[in-house]
Amino acid sequence: MGVLAAIHQAADIPNYGQGWGAYGKRYGASAADGISAIMLGGAILPSLLHQDPRYFYQGTGTNKSRTLHALSSPFVCRGDNGRLQPNYSTIGGDLASAALSNAYYPASDRGARQTFETVIINTAERMFTALAQEFIVGRFTSKGKPKN
Repeated sequence: MGVLAAIHQAADIPNYGQGWGAYGKRYGASAADGISAIMLGGAILPSLLHQDPRYFYQGTGTNKSRTLHALSSPFVCRGDNGRLQPNYSTIGGDLASAALSNAYYPASDRGARQTFETVIINTAERMFTALAQEFIVGRFTSKGKPKN
């Protein structure tokens, strides 16, 4: 959160001004954004909707199938019944979290446009993270190999 707040401080977004007080507001906003996204999209909605929105490593198949698997993960998840379904938990959690940020962002950084821009950015971040998990992280883990 501190790094993200520093990046936002350098870019002067949201419009809190500059200085330590503004950095503190950005740090608090980053914390609130992260906690609300995790709680809403990773806990509350999955529980209510009976979904598992986590990313599951594929690890096998062609690079194309693995890429499509990773890129679709923000939009498709498994339900408690084991079937694929729209990932309402993640999408709804991101939307609710971005809408909630209107309560503590400055007036110049509020509104529907900013809310939807945030959802699009969060979705792109999830896609990038899934690609990294699929193609990079797997190289550094045991991939479930039996231990001797």
